[in-house]
Amino acid sequence: MELPGGVVVWAIAHHDTLQELLADPRVGKNPQLWNTFREGRLPKGWPLLNFVTVPGMITVDGADHRRLRGLVTQAFTPRRIAELAPAVEARSNRLLDAVAALEGEFDLREHFAYPLPMQVIGELLGLAVEQQDRLHELSDTLVSSSATPQAALAAQQGLFALLGSVVAAKRAEPGDDLTTDLIAARAADDRLTEQELVGTLLLMLVAGHETTLNLITNAVRALLTHPEQLALVLSGEQPWSAVVEETLRYDSPVGQFPLRYAVEDIEVGAVLIRRGEALLASYASAGRDEGHYPDADRFDLTRQPVKHLSLGHGPHFCLGAGLARLEAETALRGLFTRFPGLALAEGGPAPEPIASFVSNSVRTLPVRTR
Repeated sequence: MELPGGVVVWAIAHHDTLQELLADPRVGKNPQLWNTFREGRLPKGWPLLNFVTVPGMITVDGADHRRLRGLVTQAFTPRRIAELAPAVEARSNRLLDAVAALEGEFDLREHFAYPLPMQVIGELLGLAVEQQDRLHELSDTLVSSSATPQAALAAQQGLFALLGSVVAAKRAEPGDDLTTDLIAARAADDRLTEQELVGTLLLMLVAGHETTLNLITNAVRALLTHPEQLALVLSGEQPWSAVVEETLRYDSPVGQFPLRYAVEDIEVGAVLIRRGEALLASYASAGRDEGHYPDADRFDLTRQPVKHLSLGHGPHFCLGAGLARLEAETALRGLFTRFPGLALAEGGPAPEPIASFVSNSVRTLPVRTR
């Protein structure tokens, strides 16, 4: 597959092959393993460079990966996620109160699917409310595969500068949040470099709200375009968890994610991936693999249990999977309990997809409550 800038990679599109390679020790995340990067052959201003070079757990392997992941694991344990449930539900209800005041038609993505996960991750990281919209705007540009090199660089610089100011503020006035905990870990035994600290915050911010925003949006869109499936959950025949899992498979919030690299030559069937070549994980394609899922293009809540790869697999499995599931289930249950007659808005153009092959959703989702 040719990525922007003429960069050629292997797209891993089938479920079983992707599952195997995500857990294969012959596949790494360190960009120094990639011949094109190591030899300086990437085009100047390559728009996906941030995904390759951001310092943190998604660009390292082995002991370094375990070290960085271990520092934030305590924030996402099953017990900690369960403790967050009442606060997530309270936030969801407040947002639904605000939506009800709009009296009719509104953009579900803007007014509900976005603010819920952003507020939750914002509180976990100790971000000021007034910072959150700007951080979202910058992260949107960061995950776009259509941004100009200048815009991508400006977004990266803006995010690092803003998150750097958050770190400085928390050093001066610690709080009860993950940012303060990471600063304390660095101060205690220098387990984090300053770049790793800001890079970890960046990963938590982007992964902590962009993917859940897409998941909620995609789930509502799927239910409203499949009324017979919506009826199954409204009647109690299927749980809201089934909606979340089937949406993750059917319309993955992350389409493709760059990149991984072959540590040595790897034979995949009749294909030879050579040492130093890059791999693109295609979660959206794997979820629609007819060889793995019968009738894969059908949104079907009775397809249980749904075993998908949309939250990753292997050592880099999504650390916040439990939180994303909690937020999505809470949001969907609350939304359709409050507005059981929710429907897509009539008239107007069809929703446009996000201009990104990384982030998979639509720009807007106009709906009406009655």
